[in-house]
Amino acid sequence: MDWLERAAKLRQWNRNGTRAPHKPLLFLYALGQYQRDADGELRYSAVEEDLKGLLAEYGPPNRTTPAYPFHHLESDGVWEVRTDRGPGSPGSAVRELRATGAAGRLAPDLRAALRRDPALLGRLARILLDLSFPPSLHTELCESVGLELEPADTVLLSPVRRQRDPSMRERVLTAYEYQCAFCGYDGSLGAVPVGLEAAHVRWWAFDGPDDVDNGLCLCSLHHRLFDKGVLGIGDSHDVLVSERFVGRSPAAREHVTALAGRPLIGPRPGARPVAEAHRSWHAKQVFRDGPRPATAA
Repeated sequence: MDWLERAAKLRQWNRNGTRAPHKPLLFLYALGQYQRDADGELRYSAVEEDLKGLLAEYGPPNRTTPAYPFHHLESDGVWEVRTDRGPGSPGSAVRELRATGAAGRLAPDLRAALRRDPALLGRLARILLDLSFPPSLHTELCESVGLELEPADTVLLSPVRRQRDPSMRERVLTAYEYQCAFCGYDGSLGAVPVGLEAAHVRWWAFDGPDDVDNGLCLCSLHHRLFDKGVLGIGDSHDVLVSERFVGRSPAAREHVTALAGRPLIGPRPGARPVAEAHRSWHAKQVFRDGPRPATAA
């Protein structure tokens, strides 16, 4: 049984690039639990709030429930559920999962495979991260689910992985003249830019191409906030700031709140700006709620 391929092909609801990372999030959470306690189980009533928090933080903007992946992941062969009545999930109704004492853990065959090959855990985690989330969030997400990956786990050789174009970073940074499209930061160490990254607008994990019109040159801070849905791009290629963002310090106001309504900086003449299709995907699948009003000059 190829566990890597099975992890890469989790059955998820998908239409026009809609994000539905519910199963990968639960799977990652279960791997973190296994790493801490190989024989432990996850009682739904005990982990429901944790899973809700993960979905709120890393899931799509629309609200959802962890009951669905808790029940449906069993059909992928990597997860099992037991209740006070015996093996098998009682369904995806929250009340039933609570009332029957439903508890889940990795499937027996997968647990046996992990005992034989402990390095498999890191490879499974890397596939789940690569195929559902942007790299800027991987370390933070691992910390959130309690996963500790070894440096070797960051390298994955798998036929299910789409290869990135290593030239994208340089092409995007050149198009934006080595400055953050949101704040204008343009730091370098000698001739080498530092703290500048090429951000995918439509995530690579969701078929976002390695093209300049799907990229932005962003500083490290604004790249992370862009991928978390705090920042977005408006119809007029201006900066959006989520109305859910709260920052009381002068630094938060200067580096985030004050960006609302500012036009993007770049790209240079002749370079392709962010394509409407990619901007629209980010607005629907990543950006959180409505935008703040533009900040008065």
